[in-house]
Amino acid sequence: MDITIMMNGLPGAMGNEIAAAALRRGLRIAPFALTGAGFGGECMVEDGRGGPTLAVRLFEPSERDALAARVTAEFPRPGSLIAVDFTHPSAVNGNAAWYAAQRLPFVMGTTGGDRAALMCDTAAAGVYAVIAPNMCKQIVALQAALAKMAEDFPGAFAGYGLSVVESHQASKADTSGTAKAVADTLAVLTGAPFDHADIARVREPPQQLAGGGAAHTGVSPVPAAALGGHAFHTYRLAAEGVEFQIRHNVSGRATYAEGTVDAVIFLARQVGSAGEQRLFSMMDVLRAGAM
Repeated sequence: MDITIMMNGLPGAMGNEIAAAALRRGLRIAPFALTGAGFGGECMVEDGRGGPTLAVRLFEPSERDALAARVTAEFPRPGSLIAVDFTHPSAVNGNAAWYAAQRLPFVMGTTGGDRAALMCDTAAAGVYAVIAPNMCKQIVALQAALAKMAEDFPGAFAGYGLSVVESHQASKADTSGTAKAVADTLAVLTGAPFDHADIARVREPPQQLAGGGAAHTGVSPVPAAALGGHAFHTYRLAAEGVEFQIRHNVSGRATYAEGTVDAVIFLARQVGSAGEQRLFSMMDVLRAGAM
């Protein structure tokens, strides 16, 4: 399939990982992208396997008009360019509004921002998009299974206390969107509300190496090699004499990058089909056979 992506979030580690995965799978990278203030200039991307190195011109938010002109000039056909967003939580809503204004299909992997407004505004704009807090297909499948369990057996864990601990690299600015989503599902099973503010965030390397330390017991110890990029989550349901734990620990970024490329390919097909549904989740991607 002939697909070009605009990798917004370069020169960040996730942006580079996705660009490399896309190149390995035969997608093209646009020679321009949106980045954060102070990160403008040029960035080089490659596939990680000795392939050619590509130069990408990075446009800061103040240069959006110039970037819009390039998008229109070089990709005039609707759907010929798909934006991928792994930027910063503070940029989520503004970036999504800009994509909609340019009629750019987009995959939003950045967490944070006003999520309700993001979903509502994107749906109202009628732009094609995949919006998901987690691009790891196996974690998304686990979420779907838990959601089905909560639907079938609400209150099955009534009387159990719920605690959530998540550990990510120190550069992650917000609480994990996946942790919030899973906690909401588990709260249906306990029948009691759960405040996202009660999710324990571990960001300091000494605590991560020790498995959360005294303040945040429950998270798995993080290997030293993964301190710069990991997602370790522990969800604990406990009552007197009984305890259940759900853990998903990911070291590195490769699984998220591959899932993101799957989402891009899925979205390109939706644009090509001109279907009525235009706003999708990663569960839609999985249901389409992208496991």
